[in-house]
Amino acid sequence: MWSDARLCYGGDYNPEQWPARVWAEDVALMRRARVNLVTVGVFAWSRLEPAPGRYTFDWLDQVLDLLHGGGIRVALATPTASPPPWFSLAHPGALPVTADGVRLHHGSRDTYCAATPAYREAALRIAGALADRYAHHPALALWHVHNEYGTTCHCEHTARAYRRWLADRHGDLATLNDAWTTSFWSQHYSDWAQISTPRATQYLANPGQLLDFRRFWSDTLLAAYAEQRDLLRAANPAIPVTTNYVLGDWVPVDHARWAGEVDLVAVDHYPSAVDVGAEEQTALVGDLARGWARHAAARRHATATAAGDPPAAPDRGAPARPDPAPTWLLTESAPNQIHTTGRMHTKEPGRMLRHSLAHVARGSHGAMFFQWRAPAGGAERFHSALVPHAGPDSRVFREAVDLGAALERLTEIRGTVEASVALAVDAASGWALRHPGLPSTRLDHHDEVAAAHRALWHAGYGCDVVVPGDPLDGYRLLVLPALYLVSDATTGWVREHVQRGGHLLATYLSGAADEHARVRLGGYPGALRDVLGVRAEEFHPLADGDHVRLADGGTGRIWAETLHLAGADVVTSYAGGLLDGRPAVTRHRSGAGTAWYVSTRPDDDTYRRLLDRAAQAAGATPVHPDAPAGIEAVRRRGDGVSWLFLFNHTDRDRRVPARGAELLTGVRIDEAVTLPPGGVAVLRERTG
Repeated sequence: MWSDARLCYGGDYNPEQWPARVWAEDVALMRRARVNLVTVGVFAWSRLEPAPGRYTFDWLDQVLDLLHGGGIRVALATPTASPPPWFSLAHPGALPVTADGVRLHHGSRDTYCAATPAYREAALRIAGALADRYAHHPALALWHVHNEYGTTCHCEHTARAYRRWLADRHGDLATLNDAWTTSFWSQHYSDWAQISTPRATQYLANPGQLLDFRRFWSDTLLAAYAEQRDLLRAANPAIPVTTNYVLGDWVPVDHARWAGEVDLVAVDHYPSAVDVGAEEQTALVGDLARGWARHAAARRHATATAAGDPPAAPDRGAPARPDPAPTWLLTESAPNQIHTTGRMHTKEPGRMLRHSLAHVARGSHGAMFFQWRAPAGGAERFHSALVPHAGPDSRVFREAVDLGAALERLTEIRGTVEASVALAVDAASGWALRHPGLPSTRLDHHDEVAAAHRALWHAGYGCDVVVPGDPLDGYRLLVLPALYLVSDATTGWVREHVQRGGHLLATYLSGAADEHARVRLGGYPGALRDVLGVRAEEFHPLADGDHVRLADGGTGRIWAETLHLAGADVVTSYAGGLLDGRPAVTRHRSGAGTAWYVSTRPDDDTYRRLLDRAAQAAGATPVHPDAPAGIEAVRRRGDGVSWLFLFNHTDRDRRVPARGAELLTGVRIDEAVTLPPGGVAVLRERTG
C-alpha cells in the first residue's frame, strides 16, 4: 500500500540543496510536525547522474535511510523534468523549439522535448537505475514520475511524430482533410510530408490542426510517462506509480484520460485569487481531481465488465465494481503564499489549515506541499515552504505543526463526497476555445466551468465533475458550461439523461461544434437544439465591461444571442437594447426530463439563484440547507457514518446547526457549533 491508515502529510523534500548536517535536523522537524510522506529527487538528475552513465547514489542512500529511521515514507521521483547540463550539451536537438522556430537553451527546468528519442532513452536510463537500486527500499511508498507534464515543442522530431500520430488517428489524408476543412484557404494536403506542427504563420492557423496538436501532445507525454511507469512497476509491482498533474489552460494534457493510467490521481494546486476566490478555486480543484479519479474507476469497471473479467484496479486490490470513493492526493500546494498577478500574497493565519482540510473534505488522502524547506538560492528561492527562511521559530512552521496534528485526528474519514449535481468538463473543449478566429477572445470553457461551480458552491450544492460519457445515475442535475465540442456520442449521452427524467442546464456555446471543431449547421446550440427546444440564429459578443440587462433584474456579460423558441418556455428575457423582450434563459420539457438553456453569462448572484432554482426543480438539496451565508459545508459518507466539514469564510462568528462529535477538538456538539472567522469544524454526525 502507498499509504498507511493516516492521511498523507508532507511535501517536496530537496536534500541535495543542503549539506548533510541539515538532514538529521530535517527529520527531527518532520517528526515534530507529524510529517509522514515526502517526495524526494524531483529535480536531482544532475546530482544523481553528474555524467552520462555515472551515478552518485550515496547521498540518496543516506537520505532514504534517515527518513525510514524517522518513520517517514518516501514518494521517490524520477528527475526527468529537468535534464542535467551535460545532456543538453550532448543532445542540442532535444532542446525544445517554440512555435516561432526558436530553440530554447539550457538554464531552467523543462528544457527537453518529449518527442526526441535521445531524451526518452536518457529518461528511461535514469528511471531504470533508480528502480534497480530502490524498488525494494523499506522507505519507498510511491513512485513519482517526472514533474508536471506539459512541455511542448515544434522541432523536426515532433513534426515526424505528429505525422505518425495523425496517420494513426485519421487513417488517410481524405479523412484528415475533411476533419480539418482544408479546402478553406487552399490547405488541402496530398502527402503526409506536407503536414508540420502548427508553427507561427501569417494569420489564423487551422483550428483542426491546432486541436489535434494538443491531443497529440497529451498522448505523447502520456506515452513518455507510461514508459517509465511500466519499467518501475516491473521492478516491484507492489509499489504504485503516479505523476503530479499541473493545472492551467496552457497544459496540453487530458487529465481525465490520464487518470486511467496512473495508480493515484495526484494534483498540484496553487490558487491565484487572494479573496474568497481562493476558497472557490480550492473547492473546484478538489472536485476536479475527485471527478478524474471517478472517471478512471468507471472506465476500468466498464472495460472489465465488457470483457467478463474482474476489473484490474491500479492498486490491484479494488472491488469488482466502480470504486464509490476513489482516492486522489493533493501533491503540491503553497503553505503560506498565494501566487497572484505581480506578487506573492501572504496567506492569513489559519488559511493553510482551511485550504488543506477543504481538499480532504473533497476526497484527498491528505495534504502535501511544495516545499519542505525554503532554499537560500535558485530561481524559486522565495517560494513558500513549511520551514521558511526564518526557520522553525516562525508562524508558518507552528501552523504546519498544528496542521499535522489536525490531520492525525481525521484519520477515520473515508467514503464518498455527497453530490447531487454533475458538472461536465472536457479538455478538448477548453483547447478549442483557445483558438484564434473565434467571435470573442473571452470565450473560455474553463472559465465557464469555474463560474457554474462557483454559483453551485455559493448555493451550497455538492458537485461532482464528470467527463462526457460518464455514468449519470444518482445526479439530479447535469450542467454543461460551454461544452463547445459535442460528438454524436456525447449528444446521445446528454439526450439519454434528459429522456430518462434527468434535468439539464446548458450554457451558450454548448454543442456548437463537433469533435473536430467544425461548427454544426442550422443554428446554435447545434447538436443540442432539439433537447433544449431553442434555436439561436445570431450571436452578440459583448465588449469588456459591457453587459445586457435581464428582465428578472440580473445582468449578463461576455455573450448574448438572438434566440428562438422551438418548444421551450421563457424563464427570463433580455431587457432593453437590441434584444429587448427576446428569450435569454429558457426551460424545455423533453422526454421525462427538463432542459434549461442560458444564452449569456449571468452575474454571480443571478447565476447562483438560477442554478439554485434549477437544482431544486430537479429535486436536489444543498448539503446543509440550514447553514448561514458564508459557511461552506461538505459531507463525506461511509458505511453507517457520515462526516460534516464546515468552513467559515466570513469575518465574523457563525453559529451553524449541527450535531455530533467534533473531531478537531473532541467536543460533543448537541445543537450547533459556533465557528470563529476563518474557522473549521469536522463532525462525525449522529445517525438514526
